[in-house]
Amino acid sequence: MINSKAIIWDYNGTLLDDLSIGVQCINTMLAKRELPVLSEDSYRELFTFPVKKYYESVGFDFAKEDWNLTAKEFISNYTNLLPQSTIFPEAIELLSHFSSLGKQQFILSAMEQNMLNNSVANENIGKFFSEISGIDNIFASSKIANGIKMIENHQLSPKEVCLLGDTSHDYEVAKELGCECILIAAGHQSITKLKQTGCPIVVNHLNDIIKN
Repeated sequence: MINSKAIIWDYNGTLLDDLSIGVQCINTMLAKRELPVLSEDSYRELFTFPVKKYYESVGFDFAKEDWNLTAKEFISNYTNLLPQSTIFPEAIELLSHFSSLGKQQFILSAMEQNMLNNSVANENIGKFFSEISGIDNIFASSKIANGIKMIENHQLSPKEVCLLGDTSHDYEVAKELGCECILIAAGHQSITKLKQTGCPIVVNHLNDIIKN
């Protein structure tokens, strides 16, 4: 980690502590459909990418309802609750630490770009990043293509980059980019699920990163 010249941060669940509102949003939708609601623990065991697969795993039937409308329903709920979330307390310290070491920092997120920009601005952390990359839709799709563009546009050497994330998809992205990865089990997936990816470094909290 110390040898990495650039840090690529995931946003939701890695910098932004939005687990509780994610669970609230899906439970509102599940209750509306008279489906069993989730605890935070069960959510962290079931959540996955692509998110459509996760929705199906908790009981949504897209033979009976439209996936696009369901995604819009979630985003509407999430947008209303987003002001309740803030970045993890230790995030500012880490961002400042890496900045002081002269490391370039980036955000690579599956959040819609405008929502991401607004959230980063509200958290007053935009100054730390060379690029803030979200996606152009609300479906939380893959970040791989945007990650490849980021590497190319900033002429980064993948071997000198470390990606920090909280889901198995972040490890998939890191492998595609050819960079190192540290997964943090403080967000949307459990430490058990993250270790199943085979990622060499999985930690419980952001503060544990500084030790690696």
